[in-house]
Amino acid sequence: MPVPILKQGTYLIASVQSALTDADTERLQDDLMTYVSRYRAQGIIVDVTAIDVMDSFAARSLRTIAHMTKLRGAETVIVGLQPEVAFAMVQLGLTFEDMHTALDLEEGLSWLNKKLSSGRRNQDGNNRGR
Repeated sequence: MPVPILKQGTYLIASVQSALTDADTERLQDDLMTYVSRYRAQGIIVDVTAIDVMDSFAARSLRTIAHMTKLRGAETVIVGLQPEVAFAMVQLGLTFEDMHTALDLEEGLSWLNKKLSSGRRNQDGNNRGR
């Protein structure tokens, strides 16, 4: 089942509705990369609130999404990890150390807003001295 991806300003929000098969996960990667390019997205939120089980392939795929989209200029935040899923991931040695996670959609949007506004301020500051 394809994951719905919504466009909200310069952000994309992918809301995972159920556990993903490997094929669904790969399609999500492809779809997000297409949408990042098409809409010139600056931020991506992947909402995994509905997922109650996450295997190593899904965890690695989320990290891959974050790395691929970063190379395209978009920040990614994973939101809604259930406590049981987080616990199981830690037990299995699966971590998101190199990417940002947030409690829920609201916190994820707030993080993206802060991250992207501070990036713009840094760019503006660097341009003034020239």
